[in-house]
Amino acid sequence: MVIIRTDFSLKRFNTFGIDVKANRFADIFRESDIIEIRKQTASNEQILFLGSGSNILFTKNFNGVVIKNSIKGIEEKEFGEDEIIISAGGGTEWNDLVNYAASKNYWGIENLALIPGTVGAAPIQNIGAYGAELKDVFHSLEGYNFDSGEKIVFTKDECEFKYRWSIFKGELRNKFLIAKVNFVLNKKPSPNLTYGALRGELNRVSISELTPLLISETVSKIRRNKLPDPAKIGNAGSFFKNPKVKNEKFAELQNQFHNIPKFEFEQGGVKIPAAWLIEKCGFKGKRIGNVGTHKNQPLVIINFGETSGRRIQEFSVLVQKAVYEKFNILLDHEVNIY
Repeated sequence: MVIIRTDFSLKRFNTFGIDVKANRFADIFRESDIIEIRKQTASNEQILFLGSGSNILFTKNFNGVVIKNSIKGIEEKEFGEDEIIISAGGGTEWNDLVNYAASKNYWGIENLALIPGTVGAAPIQNIGAYGAELKDVFHSLEGYNFDSGEKIVFTKDECEFKYRWSIFKGELRNKFLIAKVNFVLNKKPSPNLTYGALRGELNRVSISELTPLLISETVSKIRRNKLPDPAKIGNAGSFFKNPKVKNEKFAELQNQFHNIPKFEFEQGGVKIPAAWLIEKCGFKGKRIGNVGTHKNQPLVIINFGETSGRRIQEFSVLVQKAVYEKFNILLDHEVNIY
């Protein structure tokens, strides 16, 4: 039986630690719970599917039903001689899955270690870090259309993956609950060392053999040194996406700012590190009241105390305005704002 709580505080369920309330809240642990909660939800009621709340900013109370996905579990299925399919429940902590795969010597998600959030949220955002993206190892996912109650399987192409984007962040936003995600991982060594910081850190130690566990531990070390722990101080990781610009636009910027960095991306053009843009606008480590950017990583906006989501949003707009005025680039937020 699904228990529905009313006037429920969400402070413990978002990593910014914003104290807002949901009109109704339900925690689901089985796929059958999805059908049950659907029957208890009005057709015109606003819905929010929640994982660990690590990529969300609440600016007000949520006048609807928040459904927390706590469907857990990890399974394996043979998939040819060199590959294996790993399936995980949507409510499984993402880093638990990374640790599981690394301990079994399966390659593919070790570069994505220590990213906060759940498995079910990972494809929504098409999470990525240190030269890897979720879509690189994605096989399929299973879930429920909340309007019809129909169980549907999505293939990789059907998910419409792009940079920090999928159909579940667009057309199917809060209309489809992801119950299980399936990944194809490699049994044979296939290290991804395209990211300079990771390669440099590994070069500093004496290594006889690269393993998924070694790489995941190295990535975790880099992240801990660079990023604040959301369990200790309120934040949602990178607040903004790295902006993509055409080559012509980048050439113009390069004439003004000779040391501007870039990354090539698949569709042509370049990505510019948003952190560099923000730092050049004087926002690295900047603080206004109880809101500010991290001293080591200006992409991260921090709740230093009992501030509101509205204050954090207002601060993010100040960052956007400063970058736009200096570079004529509008930063798009990576965090979902409600």
